[in-house]
Amino acid sequence: MAKALKVIVALGGNALQESKGPATAEAQLEVVKKTCEYLADINAEGYEIAIVHGNGPQVGRIILASEAAKDVTPPMPFDVCSAMSQGYIGYHIQQGLQEALRKRGRGDLPVVTIVTQVAVDPQDPAFLNPTKPIGPFYTEAEAKALAEEKGYTVKEDAGRGWRRVVASPIPKQIVELDTVKRLWDSSIVITCGGGGIPVIRKADGNYEGTAAVIDKDHAASLLARDLDADILLILTAVDKVSLNYGKADQKDLDHMTAQEALRYIEEGHFAPGSMLPKVKAAVDFAVSAPGRKAIISSLYKAVDALAGKTGTVIEN
Repeated sequence: MAKALKVIVALGGNALQESKGPATAEAQLEVVKKTCEYLADINAEGYEIAIVHGNGPQVGRIILASEAAKDVTPPMPFDVCSAMSQGYIGYHIQQGLQEALRKRGRGDLPVVTIVTQVAVDPQDPAFLNPTKPIGPFYTEAEAKALAEEKGYTVKEDAGRGWRRVVASPIPKQIVELDTVKRLWDSSIVITCGGGGIPVIRKADGNYEGTAAVIDKDHAASLLARDLDADILLILTAVDKVSLNYGKADQKDLDHMTAQEALRYIEEGHFAPGSMLPKVKAAVDFAVSAPGRKAIISSLYKAVDALAGKTGTVIEN
């Protein structure tokens, strides 16, 4: 009997909430339940999975709520807001996935969330050049008014509107990795939520939080390497990676070598804060050991992508 392939699934924002829908916990849970049907389908096909998810809109709202209530209660630090988002998103995925697994006769399979710390380098140049979008979309005028009022850094986000951006350092170490390894054979683990709670290792070996958001695709790539996974599956809103995206000469890609992907990055084909980190994370995983591959595709075609019927495959 063939050994089950190990797949790290990285969920994009569309898997957690509708971009133009209500930003309520109830609305998010309904979207997550639909997402979990696709995750359960992957499990039903015999793949062993762990799940990483984003948290940009959610952590942004938590921060906004905390700041709005500053006259009543002290605002929460950025790393604490990240931990809060991990908890409630993980809770929703646990509910949705357990329900979907029961439908498929797999209700005995535990689903567990680990509140995960991820260490970053305090000297990472990303702290000097914030690029990671968080929170809701604004018009240009609204965003610039917030920047003036609160000192935020704001940028236009891939043609979709303006958002606040924060530092997005490269993840270096998953602090709870040993726990994830221990749970792998018995559970579906939700870990490195939102890229992980960003922490810095101090000289005494302890950790302290820092104000940043780690890109979830880079965290998923690190997790996949550390767990010796076979496939990194990055699920997003499009079926395939494209050159000249959104233009008349758009070209969808079925396959890229790592070298081709790096060339396309240099040519500026992929938007920062959108497809660029996904392709970079895919390349990092693909080149890390022989036989490893990354797939970027739509959430709604995840099983087909794993079967080679759609998606963009990145291999060394």
